[in-house]
Amino acid sequence: MIKMKFRNQTFYQLLLLSSALLAAPIVKAQGKLDEYIRDGLASNESIKQQNFVLEKNVYALKEAKSMFLPEVTFSTTYTKADGGRTIDFPTGDLFNGVYATLNQLTGTNAFPQLQNQKILLNPDNFYDAKFRTTLPILNAELIYNKRIKKQQIDLQKAEVLLYKRELVKEIKTAYYTYLKAVNATDIYQSSLRLVEEGQRINTKLYENSKVNRTVVLRSQNEVSKINASLTSARKTAESARYYFNFLLNRPLTDSILSDNIKVLPANEQLGGNSVSGREELSKLRIAKDINGNLTGLAKSYIVPKLGTFIDLGSQAFDWKFNNNSRYYLFGVSLQWNLFSSGKNNYRVKQAIADQHALASQTDHVQQQLLTELKVRQAGMQSAIAQYQAAESQLKTCQTYYGDMLKLYKQGMAIYIELLDAQNQWIDAQLKTNIALYDTWIANTAIERANASFTIQ
Repeated sequence: MIKMKFRNQTFYQLLLLSSALLAAPIVKAQGKLDEYIRDGLASNESIKQQNFVLEKNVYALKEAKSMFLPEVTFSTTYTKADGGRTIDFPTGDLFNGVYATLNQLTGTNAFPQLQNQKILLNPDNFYDAKFRTTLPILNAELIYNKRIKKQQIDLQKAEVLLYKRELVKEIKTAYYTYLKAVNATDIYQSSLRLVEEGQRINTKLYENSKVNRTVVLRSQNEVSKINASLTSARKTAESARYYFNFLLNRPLTDSILSDNIKVLPANEQLGGNSVSGREELSKLRIAKDINGNLTGLAKSYIVPKLGTFIDLGSQAFDWKFNNNSRYYLFGVSLQWNLFSSGKNNYRVKQAIADQHALASQTDHVQQQLLTELKVRQAGMQSAIAQYQAAESQLKTCQTYYGDMLKLYKQGMAIYIELLDAQNQWIDAQLKTNIALYDTWIANTAIERANASFTIQ
């Protein structure tokens, strides 16, 4: 065994430095994740699209309400005709004899002889211009239509919340994945400094004939291996940053501030069994209500439609407009569907069948969501167990490496033994880092499964 002293206790200082990096793996910036979530909900293009659909449904409801109000239309017609059917009116046959007698009695020609007339049925040079005001008094279809439009707004609101909740999950998962990659990069950087210092010292020892060439070659190999792992970790962090910024609709290369995460998430969600807050169930409940109104709409044929109208206009020949041409026309209309060969009954049966299908689908989806929650909770328990085991292993490996370092400094251990302890310690740091953020990712999955995250 070779006794040796390391200047300034280099290995031991790097050991403490790496431990500090693991204890405080990320930049301190409390509450940044919540801020990123707010930004993502405000800027995400998919949510914007769903909000446009919601706006469209709001206008559709306003349109349905306006159907109960009066409607005024203006229309006009002008006809020019020649030929066609006529009506023979024997004016001469009826009056000429009487007029001749009157002329004889009076000794005048005051009563002329008339020709029989042929009256054209088609109006020639005739116009009809009018304002028509209509108002529905009783129309069950309009009532059900308004209800359905209102429920479609609620349905789209649930759809927007569904998109938001899924986006929150994606943002959180991407955020923790990024932090995991960044912390792994820090661990590899710390390890690189450690192995580079080991290579420098072993090279000096080799030059002084204190160790053989194998120790130097092994040191060089460790530096190359850590360099390769560091490059891979940086690329992983870069890809995670790109995806996170994409979710927030930001430039892909924007930097990301990080919260200081040292502990496990709270465990109060592990025992809950409620999925009633899931938007998927809300949508099914609203769809069931809509279907109920569709059934009512299909049955509305039994209720007569009652409406009223009034026309204010003018009609005359040769574009005349005077007191004689002006007119008004008021009326009440009643429409009642008495027979349609079973068409309406078939519509009702279709709507009822849809109701049964929705009820069955609701039960199935509820059971499916509950199963998902149980699976996520089991995953969370497994992640916690993995982290606790990794943390315990880290402490053991850290102690083992410290002890082996002392033995190596005293010449009581060979470099291969120190290298094995060092690799175990680095691997334990990486596993602990992965296990910690996997618990947060698993907690995010539970939040999604039971819809426990509060969305403003």
